[in-house]
Amino acid sequence: MAHRQRTLRQRLVGGFINMAAVLGIAAAAAILVPGLLGMERYVITGTSMSGTFERGSLAFEEPVPVGQLRVGDVITYMPPPDSGLTQLVTHRIISIDEDAHGLVFRTKGDANSSQDPWEFRLQEPMQPRVVATVPYVGHAFIALADKSQRMLIIGVPAGALAAFFLVDFVRGLRPRPQANPAQVGHPA
Repeated sequence: MAHRQRTLRQRLVGGFINMAAVLGIAAAAAILVPGLLGMERYVITGTSMSGTFERGSLAFEEPVPVGQLRVGDVITYMPPPDSGLTQLVTHRIISIDEDAHGLVFRTKGDANSSQDPWEFRLQEPMQPRVVATVPYVGHAFIALADKSQRMLIIGVPAGALAAFFLVDFVRGLRPRPQANPAQVGHPA
């Protein structure tokens, strides 16, 4: 009976380790592959684009020349200094005009009732444009950005696995009782 329980426990732990490995590989792929494809990623932290993508979504963006941007594209940019905002904004382009100084953009969040109160010019020749979003995945990036949550998410499971393997290792060091050949049905 003890042998069966140990085997079941070993199967459960093995399944848990396999599941953790698959999740780890998927997380690594989500982090590395877009970068290898030249994409940037941003976590959507606001609700101004709700209905299109929700807070906690992970947005994948590819840099494109500013001249290739079109009305309807969703971009992530820093609002002008006089806007009062100090964080990146991901909104849809609703108009592009040209004046003597270049292209002038207006944006709007899909969930907002009115357009953004500013117009702006993009200073760099390339601009990230949203090409895909994955719902909910950004919450993991938000959680991992906080040191205490990162310790809980990564440290506690790692500590539990280490403790399990330490107990299993110590059990393996104990001498096992010798079986009497007469008791297990072997000829004497």
